[in-house]
Amino acid sequence: MGIRFPGGPQVKQVIRRVLSAPMAWAVPKGHLAVYVGETEQKWYVVPISYLKHPSFQSLMRWAEEEFGYDHPMGGLPIPCKEETFIDITSSLNCS
Repeated sequence: MGIRFPGGPQVKQVIRRVLSAPMAWAVPKGHLAVYVGETEQKWYVVPISYLKHPSFQSLMRWAEEEFGYDHPMGGLPIPCKEETFIDITSSLNCS
């Protein structure tokens, strides 16, 4: 039995890419690495459970439109302000 995520194959591509990245050893099981920022990008590790939340899914769609899912950094780059990302993920932590 597997876990099903909205977005199907695209999400699986992101997870595979992150797990094959040079920093994959620093990402705990059940988490995903993302790079956040409009110009200077900061590395964050978030729980995979965030992928099921609509607000995080909108960030993923934005990232897909901007960068696609094949990015050389290994993590998923999210082109939003760091404050916006923190606000969204903070609200997910509360739910």
